[in-house]
Amino acid sequence: MTSVSATGTAAAGAPVVTRFAPSPTGYLHIGGARTALFNWLFARHHGGKYLLRIEDTDRARSTEPAIAAIFDGLSWLGLEGDEEPVFQFARSDRHAEVAQALLDSGKAYRCYLSNEELAARRQKAQEERRPFRIDSEWRDADPADAPAGTASVVRIKAPREGETVIEDLVQGRVTVRNEELDDFVILRSDGTPTYMLAVVVDDHDMGVTHVIRGDDHLNNAFRQLTILDGMGWDRPVYGHVPLIHGADGAKLSKRHGALGVDSYRDELGILPEALFNYLLRLGWGHGDDEIIAREQAVEWFDMAHVGKSPSRFDLAKLQNLNGHYLREADDARLAALAAARMPGEPDLALLARAMPVIKVRARDLDEIADGAAFLFATRPLDLTEKAQGLLTEEARQRLAGIHDRLSGESDWTLETLEASLKAMAEELGLGLGKLAQPLRAALTGQTTSPGIFDVLVLLGRDESLARIAAQAGAPAQSQV
Repeated sequence: MTSVSATGTAAAGAPVVTRFAPSPTGYLHIGGARTALFNWLFARHHGGKYLLRIEDTDRARSTEPAIAAIFDGLSWLGLEGDEEPVFQFARSDRHAEVAQALLDSGKAYRCYLSNEELAARRQKAQEERRPFRIDSEWRDADPADAPAGTASVVRIKAPREGETVIEDLVQGRVTVRNEELDDFVILRSDGTPTYMLAVVVDDHDMGVTHVIRGDDHLNNAFRQLTILDGMGWDRPVYGHVPLIHGADGAKLSKRHGALGVDSYRDELGILPEALFNYLLRLGWGHGDDEIIAREQAVEWFDMAHVGKSPSRFDLAKLQNLNGHYLREADDARLAALAAARMPGEPDLALLARAMPVIKVRARDLDEIADGAAFLFATRPLDLTEKAQGLLTEEARQRLAGIHDRLSGESDWTLETLEASLKAMAEELGLGLGKLAQPLRAALTGQTTSPGIFDVLVLLGRDESLARIAAQAGAPAQSQV
Protein backbone atom coordinates (compact mmCIF):
# COMPACT_ATOMS: atom_id res chain seq x y z
CA MET A 1 0.00 0.00 0.00
CA THR A 2 1.26 3.47 -0.84
CA SER A 3 0.12 6.62 0.92
CA VAL A 4 0.51 10.39 1.13
CA SER A 5 0.60 11.90 4.60
CA ALA A 6 -1.55 14.87 5.57
CA THR A 7 0.97 16.04 8.15
CA GLY A 8 4.02 18.10 7.47
CA THR A 9 5.23 18.85 3.98
CA ALA A 10 6.01 16.61 1.06
CA ALA A 11 9.70 16.66 1.94
CA ALA A 12 10.73 16.92 5.58
CA GLY A 13 11.83 20.43 6.46
CA ALA A 14 10.91 21.91 3.09
CA PRO A 15 9.19 25.32 3.10
CA VAL A 16 5.56 25.35 2.04
CA VAL A 17 5.02 26.09 -1.65
CA THR A 18 1.53 26.28 -3.14
CA ARG A 19 0.33 27.10 -6.63
CA PHE A 20 -2.73 28.27 -8.51
CA ALA A 21 -2.84 26.91 -12.05
CA PRO A 22 -5.80 28.15 -14.13
CA SER A 23 -6.43 27.30 -17.77
CA PRO A 24 -6.75 30.54 -19.79
CA THR A 25 -9.82 29.52 -21.74
CA GLY A 26 -12.09 32.15 -20.16
CA TYR A 27 -12.42 34.58 -17.28
CA LEU A 28 -11.25 33.98 -13.71
CA HIS A 29 -14.43 32.43 -12.33
CA ILE A 30 -15.51 32.53 -8.71
CA GLY A 31 -14.43 28.95 -7.98
CA GLY A 32 -10.97 29.59 -9.37
CA ALA A 33 -10.65 32.78 -7.34
CA ARG A 34 -11.45 30.86 -4.15
CA THR A 35 -8.86 28.20 -5.02
CA ALA A 36 -6.28 30.94 -5.54
CA LEU A 37 -7.27 32.51 -2.22
CA PHE A 38 -6.91 29.26 -0.25
CA ASN A 39 -3.48 28.61 -1.80
CA TRP A 40 -2.38 32.19 -1.07
CA LEU A 41 -3.59 32.03 2.52
CA PHE A 42 -2.04 28.63 3.22
CA ALA A 43 1.34 29.79 1.91
CA ARG A 44 1.14 33.07 3.85
CA HIS A 45 0.09 31.33 7.06
CA HIS A 46 3.11 29.02 6.89
CA GLY A 47 5.56 31.66 5.71
CA GLY A 48 5.95 29.92 2.35
CA LYS A 49 5.57 30.78 -1.32
CA TYR A 50 2.51 31.03 -3.52
CA LEU A 51 3.13 30.55 -7.25
CA LEU A 52 1.12 30.99 -10.44
CA ARG A 53 1.10 28.72 -13.46
CA ILE A 54 -0.89 29.29 -16.64
CA GLU A 55 -1.89 25.92 -18.08
CA ASP A 56 -2.05 26.99 -21.69
CA THR A 57 -1.44 23.67 -23.44
CA ASP A 58 -4.88 23.84 -25.07
CA ARG A 59 -3.64 26.16 -27.79
CA ALA A 60 -6.97 26.34 -29.60
CA ARG A 61 -8.83 27.70 -26.56
CA SER A 62 -6.11 29.56 -24.65
CA THR A 63 -6.22 33.28 -25.44
CA GLU A 64 -4.22 36.34 -24.50
CA PRO A 65 -7.37 38.24 -23.38
CA ALA A 66 -8.20 35.36 -21.02
CA ILE A 67 -4.68 35.37 -19.60
CA ALA A 68 -4.90 39.14 -19.10
CA ALA A 69 -8.31 38.78 -17.40
CA ILE A 70 -6.93 36.16 -15.00
CA PHE A 71 -3.96 38.33 -14.02
CA ASP A 72 -6.24 41.37 -13.70
CA GLY A 73 -8.67 39.54 -11.42
CA LEU A 74 -5.89 38.13 -9.23
CA SER A 75 -4.24 41.55 -8.97
CA TRP A 76 -7.54 43.18 -7.99
CA LEU A 77 -7.96 40.63 -5.19
CA GLY A 78 -4.34 41.02 -4.10
CA LEU A 79 -3.45 37.45 -5.03
CA GLU A 80 -0.47 37.97 -7.32
CA GLY A 81 2.15 35.25 -7.32
CA ASP A 82 5.41 35.58 -5.40
CA GLU A 83 7.42 34.88 -8.57
CA GLU A 84 6.95 35.38 -12.29
CA PRO A 85 4.20 33.05 -13.58
CA VAL A 86 5.11 29.81 -15.31
CA PHE A 87 3.55 29.12 -18.72
CA GLN A 88 3.02 25.41 -19.20
CA PHE A 89 3.19 25.30 -23.00
CA ALA A 90 6.69 26.75 -22.97
CA ARG A 91 7.85 23.73 -20.98
CA SER A 92 6.75 21.07 -23.48
CA ASP A 93 10.32 19.92 -24.10
CA ARG A 94 10.83 19.33 -20.39
CA HIS A 95 7.61 17.30 -20.22
CA ALA A 96 8.72 15.15 -23.15
CA GLU A 97 12.10 14.68 -21.47
CA VAL A 98 10.39 13.19 -18.40
CA ALA A 99 8.29 10.90 -20.59
CA GLN A 100 11.52 9.63 -22.17
CA ALA A 101 13.03 9.07 -18.73
CA LEU A 102 10.02 6.97 -17.76
CA LEU A 103 10.43 4.97 -20.97
CA ASP A 104 14.11 4.43 -20.34
CA SER A 105 13.45 3.18 -16.78
CA GLY A 106 10.69 0.81 -17.89
CA LYS A 107 8.00 2.77 -16.01
CA ALA A 108 6.25 3.68 -19.27
CA TYR A 109 5.87 2.06 -22.67
CA ARG A 110 5.08 2.86 -26.27
CA CYS A 111 1.58 1.72 -27.20
CA TYR A 112 0.61 1.10 -30.82
CA LEU A 113 -3.09 0.41 -30.30
CA SER A 114 -5.05 2.31 -32.94
CA ASN A 115 -8.03 4.50 -32.21
CA GLU A 116 -10.23 1.93 -33.95
CA GLU A 117 -8.95 -0.88 -31.72
CA LEU A 118 -9.53 1.20 -28.61
CA ALA A 119 -13.05 2.14 -29.72
CA ALA A 120 -13.92 -1.52 -30.36
CA ARG A 121 -12.67 -2.56 -26.91
CA ARG A 122 -14.54 0.31 -25.27
CA GLN A 123 -17.77 -0.71 -27.03
CA LYS A 124 -17.32 -4.35 -25.98
CA ALA A 125 -16.90 -3.26 -22.35
CA GLN A 126 -20.12 -1.25 -22.58
CA GLU A 127 -21.98 -4.21 -24.06
CA GLU A 128 -20.71 -6.41 -21.25
CA ARG A 129 -21.55 -3.72 -18.71
CA ARG A 130 -18.10 -3.58 -17.18
CA PRO A 131 -15.71 -0.67 -16.64
CA PHE A 132 -13.35 -0.04 -19.52
CA ARG A 133 -9.69 -0.25 -18.56
CA ILE A 134 -6.75 -0.03 -20.93
CA ASP A 135 -5.14 -3.47 -21.10
CA SER A 136 -2.57 -3.04 -23.81
CA GLU A 137 -0.54 -5.96 -25.09
CA TRP A 138 2.25 -3.47 -25.67
CA ARG A 139 2.76 -2.93 -21.91
CA ASP A 140 5.25 -5.77 -21.62
CA ALA A 141 6.08 -6.27 -25.29
CA ASP A 142 9.63 -6.20 -26.63
CA PRO A 143 10.24 -2.75 -28.17
CA ALA A 144 11.94 -4.55 -31.01
CA ASP A 145 8.53 -5.88 -32.06
CA ALA A 146 7.20 -2.37 -32.69
CA PRO A 147 5.57 -2.05 -36.12
CA ALA A 148 7.69 0.05 -38.43
CA GLY A 149 6.27 3.41 -39.51
CA THR A 150 3.38 3.26 -37.03
CA ALA A 151 2.76 6.16 -34.65
CA SER A 152 2.62 5.41 -30.96
CA VAL A 153 1.59 7.06 -27.76
CA VAL A 154 3.47 6.73 -24.49
CA ARG A 155 1.50 5.24 -21.59
CA ILE A 156 2.48 5.11 -17.94
CA LYS A 157 2.57 1.69 -16.30
CA ALA A 158 -0.02 1.97 -13.58
CA PRO A 159 0.29 -0.43 -10.61
CA ARG A 160 -1.89 -3.54 -10.97
CA GLU A 161 -2.01 -4.81 -7.39
CA GLY A 162 -2.62 -3.39 -3.94
CA GLU A 163 -4.09 0.02 -3.24
CA THR A 164 -3.10 3.66 -3.05
CA VAL A 165 -4.08 5.84 -0.11
CA ILE A 166 -4.13 9.62 0.03
CA GLU A 167 -4.42 11.30 3.43
CA ASP A 168 -6.14 14.40 2.11
CA LEU A 169 -6.12 17.62 4.13
CA VAL A 170 -9.84 18.08 3.47
CA GLN A 171 -11.29 14.72 2.45
CA GLY A 172 -9.38 12.65 4.99
CA ARG A 173 -8.20 9.15 4.04
CA VAL A 174 -9.19 8.19 0.49
CA THR A 175 -8.33 4.76 -0.90
CA VAL A 176 -8.35 3.43 -4.46
CA ARG A 177 -7.63 -0.14 -5.51
CA ASN A 178 -4.77 -0.05 -7.99
CA GLU A 179 -6.62 -2.35 -10.34
CA GLU A 180 -8.97 0.57 -10.98
CA LEU A 181 -6.13 2.69 -12.38
CA ASP A 182 -5.39 2.47 -16.09
CA ASP A 183 -2.33 3.02 -18.21
CA PHE A 184 -3.19 6.54 -19.30
CA VAL A 185 -1.38 8.42 -22.05
CA ILE A 186 1.37 10.81 -20.98
CA LEU A 187 2.73 11.64 -24.45
CA ARG A 188 0.56 11.84 -27.57
CA SER A 189 1.52 10.34 -30.90
CA ASP A 190 2.63 13.78 -32.14
CA GLY A 191 5.06 14.06 -29.23
CA THR A 192 3.07 16.60 -27.21
CA PRO A 193 2.54 16.00 -23.48
CA THR A 194 -0.86 15.43 -21.94
CA TYR A 195 -2.25 17.57 -19.13
CA MET A 196 -1.69 14.75 -16.63
CA LEU A 197 2.05 14.62 -17.32
CA ALA A 198 2.56 18.37 -17.58
CA VAL A 199 0.91 19.07 -14.23
CA VAL A 200 3.08 16.58 -12.37
CA VAL A 201 6.33 17.74 -13.96
CA ASP A 202 5.55 21.41 -13.42
CA ASP A 203 4.54 20.91 -9.78
CA HIS A 204 7.78 19.01 -9.15
CA ASP A 205 10.02 21.51 -10.92
CA MET A 206 8.32 24.44 -9.19
CA GLY A 207 8.91 22.80 -5.81
CA VAL A 208 5.20 22.61 -4.95
CA THR A 209 4.72 20.92 -1.59
CA HIS A 210 0.95 21.30 -1.21
CA VAL A 211 -1.57 20.87 -4.02
CA ILE A 212 -4.80 22.62 -2.99
CA ARG A 213 -7.50 22.43 -5.66
CA GLY A 214 -11.12 21.47 -6.35
CA ASP A 215 -12.26 17.97 -5.42
CA ASP A 216 -13.09 17.29 -9.05
CA HIS A 217 -9.33 16.62 -9.35
CA LEU A 218 -9.25 13.99 -6.60
CA ASN A 219 -9.32 11.07 -9.05
CA ASN A 220 -6.52 12.72 -11.01
CA ALA A 221 -4.33 12.68 -7.90
CA PHE A 222 -4.21 8.88 -7.83
CA ARG A 223 -3.25 8.75 -11.48
CA GLN A 224 -0.65 11.49 -11.11
CA LEU A 225 1.00 9.58 -8.27
CA THR A 226 2.01 6.87 -10.75
CA ILE A 227 4.15 9.44 -12.58
CA LEU A 228 5.62 10.79 -9.34
CA ASP A 229 6.46 7.29 -8.14
CA GLY A 230 7.85 6.33 -11.53
CA MET A 231 10.28 9.25 -11.33
CA GLY A 232 11.07 8.67 -7.66
CA TRP A 233 9.94 12.20 -6.77
CA ASP A 234 8.56 13.39 -3.43
CA ARG A 235 4.82 13.39 -3.26
CA PRO A 236 3.01 16.63 -2.42
CA VAL A 237 0.43 16.93 0.31
CA TYR A 238 -3.07 17.11 -1.23
CA GLY A 239 -6.07 19.16 -0.17
CA HIS A 240 -9.14 18.72 -2.39
CA VAL A 241 -11.74 21.39 -1.67
CA PRO A 242 -15.46 20.75 -2.38
CA LEU A 243 -16.89 22.74 -5.27
CA ILE A 244 -19.23 25.71 -4.93
CA HIS A 245 -22.94 25.18 -5.53
CA GLY A 246 -25.78 27.62 -6.04
CA ALA A 247 -28.23 28.50 -3.29
CA ASP A 248 -30.52 25.73 -4.60
CA GLY A 249 -27.82 23.09 -4.15
CA ALA A 250 -27.21 22.64 -7.88
CA LYS A 251 -23.82 23.01 -9.50
CA LEU A 252 -22.90 26.68 -9.66
CA SER A 253 -23.71 28.29 -13.00
CA LYS A 254 -24.26 31.76 -14.44
CA ARG A 255 -27.87 31.76 -13.31
CA HIS A 256 -26.62 31.57 -9.70
CA GLY A 257 -24.30 34.53 -10.21
CA ALA A 258 -21.23 32.56 -11.29
CA LEU A 259 -19.66 35.45 -13.13
CA GLY A 260 -16.06 36.29 -13.77
CA VAL A 261 -14.27 38.15 -11.00
CA ASP A 262 -14.14 41.22 -13.24
CA SER A 263 -17.94 41.22 -13.44
CA TYR A 264 -18.28 41.42 -9.66
CA ARG A 265 -16.08 44.51 -9.81
CA ASP A 266 -17.31 46.18 -13.00
CA GLU A 267 -20.98 45.16 -13.20
CA LEU A 268 -21.98 44.55 -9.58
CA GLY A 269 -19.84 47.20 -7.87
CA ILE A 270 -18.25 44.86 -5.33
CA LEU A 271 -15.11 45.90 -3.44
CA PRO A 272 -12.14 43.50 -3.54
CA GLU A 273 -11.96 43.23 0.24
CA ALA A 274 -15.63 42.19 0.32
CA LEU A 275 -15.14 39.46 -2.29
CA PHE A 276 -11.97 38.34 -0.50
CA ASN A 277 -13.86 38.03 2.79
CA TYR A 278 -16.83 36.30 1.14
CA LEU A 279 -14.71 33.73 -0.69
CA LEU A 280 -12.80 33.04 2.52
CA ARG A 281 -16.03 32.14 4.30
CA LEU A 282 -17.28 30.10 1.35
CA GLY A 283 -16.33 26.68 2.65
CA TRP A 284 -14.05 27.74 5.53
CA GLY A 285 -14.90 29.09 8.92
CA HIS A 286 -13.45 30.37 12.18
CA GLY A 287 -16.15 30.05 14.79
CA ASP A 288 -18.94 32.55 14.25
CA ASP A 289 -16.68 35.22 12.76
CA GLU A 290 -18.09 36.70 9.56
CA ILE A 291 -16.05 39.89 9.08
CA ILE A 292 -12.43 38.80 8.70
CA ALA A 293 -9.74 41.19 7.53
CA ARG A 294 -6.87 40.02 5.32
CA GLU A 295 -4.27 40.07 8.11
CA GLN A 296 -6.56 38.11 10.42
CA ALA A 297 -7.29 35.59 7.67
CA VAL A 298 -3.57 34.90 7.24
CA GLU A 299 -3.22 34.31 10.98
CA TRP A 300 -6.24 32.03 11.28
CA PHE A 301 -6.33 30.09 8.02
CA ASP A 302 -5.86 26.34 8.10
CA MET A 303 -7.08 23.47 5.96
CA ALA A 304 -8.54 21.66 8.95
CA HIS A 305 -11.52 24.03 8.96
CA VAL A 306 -12.36 23.67 5.26
CA GLY A 307 -15.72 21.90 5.08
CA LYS A 308 -16.18 18.56 3.35
CA SER A 309 -19.53 19.52 1.83
CA PRO A 310 -20.08 21.88 -1.13
CA SER A 311 -20.59 25.49 -0.08
CA ARG A 312 -23.50 27.52 -1.42
CA PHE A 313 -23.03 30.80 -3.21
CA ASP A 314 -25.43 33.52 -2.04
CA LEU A 315 -25.27 36.79 -3.98
CA ALA A 316 -27.44 38.62 -1.45
CA LYS A 317 -25.04 37.67 1.34
CA LEU A 318 -22.11 38.94 -0.72
CA GLN A 319 -23.91 42.24 -1.31
CA ASN A 320 -24.68 42.64 2.38
CA LEU A 321 -21.04 41.97 3.21
CA ASN A 322 -20.07 44.49 0.55
CA GLY A 323 -22.26 47.05 2.31
CA HIS A 324 -20.17 46.61 5.45
CA TYR A 325 -16.94 47.22 3.56
CA LEU A 326 -18.42 50.25 1.80
CA ARG A 327 -19.17 51.81 5.17
CA GLU A 328 -15.62 51.06 6.31
CA ALA A 329 -13.93 52.30 3.13
CA ASP A 330 -12.00 55.54 2.77
CA ASP A 331 -14.30 58.28 1.48
CA ALA A 332 -11.87 59.63 -1.13
CA ARG A 333 -11.38 56.12 -2.52
CA LEU A 334 -15.13 55.55 -2.72
CA ALA A 335 -15.64 58.91 -4.38
CA ALA A 336 -13.19 57.98 -7.14
CA LEU A 337 -14.81 54.56 -7.63
CA ALA A 338 -18.33 56.04 -7.71
CA ALA A 339 -17.30 58.86 -10.06
CA ALA A 340 -16.19 56.27 -12.62
CA ARG A 341 -19.77 54.98 -12.67
CA MET A 342 -21.37 58.43 -13.15
CA PRO A 343 -21.78 60.54 -16.28
CA GLY A 344 -19.42 63.41 -16.94
CA GLU A 345 -16.72 64.36 -14.48
CA PRO A 346 -18.35 64.85 -11.09
CA ASP A 347 -16.60 66.92 -8.43
CA LEU A 348 -14.52 64.39 -6.46
CA ALA A 349 -14.16 66.69 -3.46
CA LEU A 350 -17.94 67.08 -3.19
CA LEU A 351 -18.43 63.33 -3.65
CA ALA A 352 -15.94 62.60 -0.89
CA ARG A 353 -17.72 65.05 1.47
CA ALA A 354 -21.01 63.31 0.69
CA MET A 355 -19.75 59.77 1.26
CA PRO A 356 -20.41 59.56 5.01
CA VAL A 357 -24.15 60.04 4.41
CA ILE A 358 -24.36 58.39 0.96
CA LYS A 359 -22.68 55.07 1.79
CA VAL A 360 -24.70 54.32 4.91
CA ARG A 361 -27.36 52.18 3.21
CA ALA A 362 -25.57 51.28 -0.02
CA ARG A 363 -24.73 47.67 -0.88
CA ASP A 364 -22.69 48.34 -4.01
CA LEU A 365 -20.95 51.11 -5.90
CA ASP A 366 -23.90 51.62 -8.25
CA GLU A 367 -26.14 52.41 -5.29
CA ILE A 368 -23.57 54.96 -4.14
CA ALA A 369 -23.42 56.51 -7.60
CA ASP A 370 -27.22 56.61 -7.81
CA GLY A 371 -27.49 58.01 -4.28
CA ALA A 372 -25.09 60.82 -5.11
CA ALA A 373 -26.57 61.70 -8.50
CA PHE A 374 -28.80 64.45 -7.07
CA LEU A 375 -25.69 66.46 -6.19
CA PHE A 376 -24.90 66.97 -9.87
CA ALA A 377 -28.40 67.21 -11.31
CA THR A 378 -29.21 70.30 -13.37
CA ARG A 379 -32.29 72.44 -12.99
CA PRO A 380 -35.10 71.91 -13.68
CA LEU A 381 -34.87 68.55 -11.92
CA ASP A 382 -36.59 65.48 -13.32
CA LEU A 383 -38.91 64.30 -10.58
CA THR A 384 -39.93 60.72 -10.04
CA GLU A 385 -43.66 60.01 -10.07
CA LYS A 386 -43.67 59.60 -6.29
CA ALA A 387 -41.83 62.88 -5.82
CA GLN A 388 -44.33 64.66 -8.04
CA GLY A 389 -47.11 63.23 -5.90
CA LEU A 390 -45.70 64.97 -2.84
CA LEU A 391 -45.76 68.40 -4.45
CA THR A 392 -49.40 69.31 -3.94
CA GLU A 393 -50.53 72.94 -3.97
CA GLU A 394 -50.37 72.94 -0.18
CA ALA A 395 -46.84 71.51 -0.27
CA ARG A 396 -45.76 74.15 -2.79
CA GLN A 397 -47.02 76.88 -0.50
CA ARG A 398 -44.96 75.40 2.30
CA LEU A 399 -41.93 75.30 0.00
CA ALA A 400 -42.41 79.00 -0.67
CA GLY A 401 -42.42 79.58 3.08
CA ILE A 402 -39.31 77.42 3.51
CA HIS A 403 -37.59 79.42 0.77
CA ASP A 404 -38.40 82.70 2.51
CA ARG A 405 -37.18 81.41 5.85
CA LEU A 406 -33.94 79.84 4.62
CA SER A 407 -33.14 82.87 2.48
CA GLY A 408 -32.58 84.71 5.72
CA GLU A 409 -30.04 82.17 7.00
CA SER A 410 -26.43 83.20 6.48
CA ASP A 411 -24.96 80.41 8.64
CA TRP A 412 -25.57 77.47 6.27
CA THR A 413 -24.68 74.67 8.69
CA LEU A 414 -26.41 71.48 9.69
CA GLU A 415 -27.20 72.73 13.18
CA THR A 416 -28.57 76.11 12.07
CA LEU A 417 -30.73 74.67 9.28
CA GLU A 418 -32.14 71.97 11.52
CA ALA A 419 -33.02 74.47 14.26
CA SER A 420 -34.63 76.85 11.74
CA LEU A 421 -36.87 74.26 10.08
CA LYS A 422 -37.87 72.64 13.36
CA ALA A 423 -38.90 76.06 14.65
CA MET A 424 -40.90 76.66 11.47
CA ALA A 425 -42.70 73.33 11.84
CA GLU A 426 -43.63 74.18 15.43
CA GLU A 427 -44.91 77.60 14.39
CA LEU A 428 -47.15 75.95 11.77
CA GLY A 429 -48.23 73.23 14.16
CA LEU A 430 -46.84 70.53 11.87
CA GLY A 431 -44.60 67.56 12.25
CA LEU A 432 -41.17 68.10 10.70
CA GLY A 433 -41.96 65.44 8.08
CA LYS A 434 -44.64 67.66 6.52
CA LEU A 435 -41.87 70.08 5.60
CA ALA A 436 -39.09 67.58 4.99
CA GLN A 437 -40.96 65.41 2.48
CA PRO A 438 -41.76 68.07 -0.13
CA LEU A 439 -38.39 69.69 0.54
CA ARG A 440 -36.64 66.40 -0.28
CA ALA A 441 -38.63 66.08 -3.51
CA ALA A 442 -37.69 69.63 -4.50
CA LEU A 443 -34.00 69.22 -3.68
CA THR A 444 -33.36 65.72 -5.06
CA GLY A 445 -36.30 64.87 -7.34
CA GLN A 446 -36.83 61.72 -5.27
CA THR A 447 -38.57 60.56 -2.12
CA THR A 448 -35.48 58.95 -0.60
CA SER A 449 -32.14 60.59 0.10
CA PRO A 450 -29.68 61.21 2.90
CA GLY A 451 -30.95 63.31 5.82
CA ILE A 452 -32.62 66.48 4.55
CA PHE A 453 -30.23 68.76 6.45
CA ASP A 454 -27.24 66.89 5.03
CA VAL A 455 -28.73 67.42 1.57
CA LEU A 456 -29.06 71.17 2.15
CA VAL A 457 -25.47 71.47 3.36
CA LEU A 458 -24.03 69.38 0.54
CA LEU A 459 -25.92 71.31 -2.16
CA GLY A 460 -24.95 74.61 -0.62
CA ARG A 461 -27.04 77.74 -0.02
CA ASP A 462 -27.40 79.05 -3.56
CA GLU A 463 -28.22 75.74 -5.25
CA SER A 464 -30.60 74.69 -2.46
CA LEU A 465 -32.57 77.93 -2.63
CA ALA A 466 -32.70 77.78 -6.43
CA ARG A 467 -34.10 74.25 -6.40
CA ILE A 468 -36.68 75.11 -3.77
CA ALA A 469 -37.77 78.19 -5.70
CA ALA A 470 -38.12 76.15 -8.90
CA GLN A 471 -40.70 73.88 -7.29
CA ALA A 472 -42.40 76.49 -5.13
CA GLY A 473 -43.31 78.69 -8.06
CA ALA A 474 -43.63 76.35 -11.04
CA PRO A 475 -45.63 73.24 -11.94
CA ALA A 476 -43.94 69.91 -11.25
CA GLN A 477 -41.47 68.92 -13.97
CA SER A 478 -42.52 65.91 -16.01
CA GLN A 479 -40.67 62.69 -15.49
CA VAL A 480 -38.26 61.64 -18.24
